[in-house]
Amino acid sequence: MLLLVVFPLLPQEQAVNTSRQLSFVGMKLAELVERFGTPDAVFAARGNEIWQDDVVFQYAEGDFYIFKDRVWQVKLAAHRGISIGDPRAAAVLVLGNTAEDRGDHLLLPLSGKDWPLMCRVNFNGAGLVSAIFIYRPDF
Repeated sequence: MLLLVVFPLLPQEQAVNTSRQLSFVGMKLAELVERFGTPDAVFAARGNEIWQDDVVFQYAEGDFYIFKDRVWQVKLAAHRGISIGDPRAAAVLVLGNTAEDRGDHLLLPLSGKDWPLMCRVNFNGAGLVSAIFIYRPDF
C-alpha cells in the first residue's frame, strides 16, 4: 500500500526539481548568493575565445556560470532523471525523440522561461554521461 502512495509522487517531485533547476538560469548574482550563501569555490572557466571567459560559483546544487551579473549556465549532477555516470542509452531514452544527437552530446530545447534554454548532456569515451548543463543558447 505504501508503494502506491509513494510512487505517484516521484514524477511530481522530479517536475518540481526540474522547474527549480530551470529557475537557476537568469538569476542575478545577488539572488544567487542570497539563495545559496557563500560559494564552496570560485574559479574562472576559459572559453575558446577570450570574451568567453566566465566566473563559476560552485555550490552543492551545481556550478553556476556568471556573465556580468547573471547566471547564464548551470552544470548539474542530475537533471530529468539523468545523472552523471548513466549510460548513453538511458539518457537517450529519458530525453526522447526531441533531443538532437550530436555524437558526443545530446541537445534538448527546454521551455518554460522568458528566454530560450537548452539541456546539454555530454558523454565520455566510454559512453557514460560526463556532464549535464542547462544554459541560455542566446548568450
